[in-house]
Amino acid sequence: MINVSDRSRVAVLALAELASRGGSGPVPILEVAECRGIPAHQVEQVFASLRRAGLLQSQRGVKGGYTLRRDPGEVTVLEVVEAVDGPIGGTDDPQGCPVAMIWAQGAGRLSDAFREVTVKDVAEREARSADAPMFHI
Repeated sequence: MINVSDRSRVAVLALAELASRGGSGPVPILEVAECRGIPAHQVEQVFASLRRAGLLQSQRGVKGGYTLRRDPGEVTVLEVVEAVDGPIGGTDDPQGCPVAMIWAQGAGRLSDAFREVTVKDVAEREARSADAPMFHI
């Protein structure tokens, strides 16, 4: 079944926050949560999954926090989603079942779309969006 939860969205937002800081050192969970308007417990949960998946590293202590283990331009949204929610997939056996084949195609397209976008891309898109002029009438 196709499984992309709100936890994946939180994970991508949190990693984009780390990427936007340009590897300036470990960032505490509370700081990420406050900057993104995400409850700290949600960030803690997704960071635990991301750390286990090898996407994040943690540092304990007063100056502790989290950093990306790899360059944000190398971490795809698909990797993040699969680290948090597991593999995106259709059904186990789409052979012969039209609905199962549609689900399998949808899962494949979603995977392809997520594979094409990196955490760096997300951070850059957010930066461009923040710089966009606002016009009010």
